[in-house]
Amino acid sequence: MRRLSDVLYAAYAKRVARQLGGAPVPRHVGVLVDGNRRWAKQRGAGTEEGHRAGADNILNLLAWCEEVGVELVTLWLLSTDNLNRPERELRPLLGIIEDSVDSIAATMQWRVNPVGALDLLPAATAQRLKAAAERTREVDGMLVNVAVGYGGRREIADAVRSLLHEHATRGTSIEELAEVIDVEHIAEHLYTKGQPDPDLVIRTSGEQRLSGFLLWQSAHSEFYFCEAYWPDFRKVDFLRALRAYGERHRRFGS
Repeated sequence: MRRLSDVLYAAYAKRVARQLGGAPVPRHVGVLVDGNRRWAKQRGAGTEEGHRAGADNILNLLAWCEEVGVELVTLWLLSTDNLNRPERELRPLLGIIEDSVDSIAATMQWRVNPVGALDLLPAATAQRLKAAAERTREVDGMLVNVAVGYGGRREIADAVRSLLHEHATRGTSIEELAEVIDVEHIAEHLYTKGQPDPDLVIRTSGEQRLSGFLLWQSAHSEFYFCEAYWPDFRKVDFLRALRAYGERHRRFGS
């Protein structure tokens, strides 16, 4: 028998969904899946349990995004700063991320695309991410960027470095490059080159900052900050984020 709380939750979720009406749906949604460790601490559990609980919620989010017509999702699973965590926490976390990315690929519903400084990751982790991308390369479905070993400043530095190398091979001088370089030249060398910028960025856990997530790409994004820790993020929280997005008037500076 369903609990009363479950019945009330389902009814409320349907109500929020109806409120979306014909509101615009973001084409690209970025998500900072934050709060796994605090979720675990709140329950007297270990850090690894929190990360596993968070990983278990990822497929739910992707299904919700696909259901409303989102075309691209970027999940920030591990930052460059996270790589400085103690080995006893980092090693199992990397294993959980590898398993989570494999589970996304195993559905064969979505295309996996690793974004980040893969050279900073253990070789085995980088290989697992690349293998998941290769397995889903021909899938005609929503694109899922898995940001692992990702940092916004690092991405911009890597883009500029790539741009300089490209022009060096062409024989372009620094003076000549300085005359023509613009934002589009740099954008063409980002990890997300060729992709639309995120329309909506969601962060869980109550923190109200980007922490370096998609620094370049989020210049015109709408932001939604949710109090729930990531393992507790529910469909109704996602629908609320869409509702807030739909209520905003995006002027892009005009």
